[in-house]
Amino acid sequence: MQKLVRDLIPDIIKEQGDIPTTRILSDEEFKKELDKKLLEEVNEYLTDQNIEEIADVMEVIYTLLEIHGWSFDDVETVRKEKAQNRGGFRDKVFLESIEDGRKN
Repeated sequence: MQKLVRDLIPDIIKEQGDIPTTRILSDEEFKKELDKKLLEEVNEYLTDQNIEEIADVMEVIYTLLEIHGWSFDDVETVRKEKAQNRGGFRDKVFLESIEDGRKN
C-alpha cells in the first residue's frame, strides 16, 4: 500500500501493534500524490455521499491551496467572480445540446 496518508496515521498504525514504513516526499512528489489523493477522496465521496468524505476532500483542497501559495480568500474571490459572470449551479441547469445558430 503506497499512498499519501494523514500525518497521524503512522502513529495510529503503531498503536494497533503494526509497524508502518514511511518516508517524507519531495515537494514535487507531494504535489503529485496530493492530486492522486484528491481523486481518491472525490471517488470515495461519490460512493458514500457523506460529510466525512467531503471533509476529506476539503482537507486535501486546503493543503493544495497552501502548497500553491493561495489563500481560501483568493479562491473565494475567484469563485465569486465566476459566479457573477457565469452563474453557479443552484438552478440545476442541464445543457443537453447546442445547435449552430450561425448556419445562415
